[in-house]
Amino acid sequence: MRMVTGLSVLVLGAGGVGHAVVTNLENGIDRIDPFKDMKNRPRAGNGMNLLLVGTDGRDRISPEEKEKYRLGGAPCHCTDTIMLVHLSADRERASIVSLPRDSYAEVPEHRDRTTGEPHAAHPVKLNAAYAEGGPNLTVRTVEHMTGVKIDHYLEVDFTSFMKTVDTLGGVKICTTRPLKDSYTGLDLAPGTHELNGGQALQYVRSRHIDGAADLGRMQRQQKFLASLIERATSNGVLLNPVKFRDVASTMLSSVRADKGFGTEQMLELGQAMRGFSPASSEFASVPMGNVSYPVSGIGSTVKWDEAKSEKLFRALREDKPLAPMRSGRPKAETVDVDPRQVRVQVYNGTPKDGLGRTVDDALHATGFDTTRAPLNGEPRSAGHTLISYDPRWDRSARSLAAALPGAELRAVRGQGATMRVTAGADFEKVRQVRAEATDNGEFGTVTGDQVACPRP
Repeated sequence: MRMVTGLSVLVLGAGGVGHAVVTNLENGIDRIDPFKDMKNRPRAGNGMNLLLVGTDGRDRISPEEKEKYRLGGAPCHCTDTIMLVHLSADRERASIVSLPRDSYAEVPEHRDRTTGEPHAAHPVKLNAAYAEGGPNLTVRTVEHMTGVKIDHYLEVDFTSFMKTVDTLGGVKICTTRPLKDSYTGLDLAPGTHELNGGQALQYVRSRHIDGAADLGRMQRQQKFLASLIERATSNGVLLNPVKFRDVASTMLSSVRADKGFGTEQMLELGQAMRGFSPASSEFASVPMGNVSYPVSGIGSTVKWDEAKSEKLFRALREDKPLAPMRSGRPKAETVDVDPRQVRVQVYNGTPKDGLGRTVDDALHATGFDTTRAPLNGEPRSAGHTLISYDPRWDRSARSLAAALPGAELRAVRGQGATMRVTAGADFEKVRQVRAEATDNGEFGTVTGDQVACPRP
C-alpha cells in the first residue's frame, strides 16, 4: 500500500486551488492507457473506483539516501502496494481496501509486457500481474477478482512518496511498542514520532517486524495514510494555492495515470470533498480464508475468504459504507495483532469429550483463524491450558493468550506460524478480543480518526 497515499489527499483537495493551478499540474503526469482493448468488464456501480498502485521505482533518490534508508539493489519494477479506493457518490466517504500483494490470483490470458509472447490464463501472486502485463493486466486481474469496475488508475513510486512527505513537513506516527526491522532499517521506540520521507518509507515498507509480515504491514500503512490525511487537512495545505502547488507538483511528477484522469476530474472531486477529514475515510483489508495457501511453482499465497470478500466488494459496488456503527460496540480486550491473522490448532488435553471443539468454536467466534479440526492431545491429562508458539510469532501468541486468561505460554523454536492450544481442565471461557485501536466489524474496518495519532 505504499504510497499512493499522498495522491489520494491531492485529489481530495484539488477543488480548493483553482482551475489554472490544477491544469498546470496535470501536464506533469505521465499518461498511460491501462484500459486498452479491455472487454467483458464488470458493470459500473455508484460512486468512483480508483486502483492505486505503489511500485519500487527509485531512480531519483540519491545514493546517500538509498544507503541510509536501505534502498539498495535494482528495483524489480513490481507492485508492493495495491489499494482499491471507492469514493461514494455523495463524495462524503472514501473506502480504502488493501489487496495483499501475495493474494492468490488467476491472471487472464495476455501478452508478455516485454516480449509480446502470448500467455494462457494461470495462477500467480497478485503483484506478479504487474510484472507480467503492467497496468493493463493488473486492472484486468483486480476486476476479475473483485467484480468492481475500475474507473481510474494511479501509480506512484518511492521517489514521489518520500518527497511528498517531506514537502508536507513530515507525518506523525504513534506506536505502543518498539518497531524494528533490520531489512528496512526501521527502529522506533514506543511513543509519538515525526517521520520524514525516508523514515516514512521505512515504516510503510517494513514487513519483518514480526510474524504478521504483510498483514501487519498493511495495518501500519493504514495508520500512515490516516495520519497523512490528518496532516494535510489540518495545516491548510488543501486550501493554500502555493503550498498545494508545491506538494502536488512533487507528487505528480512521478505519477502515472490513465488518460481520463485530468483537470476536470480533480476539480470535481476536490470541490465535492472540501469537508473531507480522517473520519471521512474508512480502511479495510480483504477477508482472509487461508494466509498460507500453497500453490505449486508459486509458493505460499494468501487465499481470500470467498463469501466474505464477495460481500465486501458487493458493498463497494452498491456504494455502502464498510465501517460498523460505533454505538453499541461490544466490550473486548485490546490486543496488538488482529485475531484474523493468528492461525490456531486446538488440542483437547483432557478426557472430557468435545472440549477441543468447544474451544475451537469459541476462538473462531472471536475472530481467530482456527483450523476447525480440533485434535486430541497426548497425554490427555492437562491441568492447565497451554499455548505453544514459535518465538518469531510472540506478538500473535500474546494476543491469543489475552483470549485465554490463565493459559501458560511456552516457546517452541521451529514450530512455525500456527499457534497450538492444548485445552486443560482449568478452561472456562474465551474472552472477546479485538485488534488495537480498531472496531473490527464484519470486514475489520476502521475509520481514519481511529488510527491516526490523536491531536493534542
